[in-house]
Amino acid sequence: MSTQPKSFQELINGETPVLVDFFATWCGPCKTMQPILEDTSKQMGAKVKILKVDIDKNPLAASKFQVRGVPTLILFQKGKILWRQSGVVPVHQLVQIVNSTLQANA
Repeated sequence: MSTQPKSFQELINGETPVLVDFFATWCGPCKTMQPILEDTSKQMGAKVKILKVDIDKNPLAASKFQVRGVPTLILFQKGKILWRQSGVVPVHQLVQIVNSTLQANA
């Protein structure tokens, strides 16, 4: 029995919070976010999934969530947007925001 990879919609509707990085390959600040997201992932562990969405390959997702600039980070849980911000967010601030947002919505 093979397990199909979950769709974007299934992931953001799940119990596990998902931090989505809407990015573009041509975006300089997006490249800055890559190591920040890797550090955030290490610090947060299984508490949050991190997903990268290329707006050029997924224009419908970008449009649906009104992503006007990249990078845009959106934290989803159970299909709801808990937090969103455009621009580069330092790792310590990102971890703090995600932790406090999850506690406030627990």
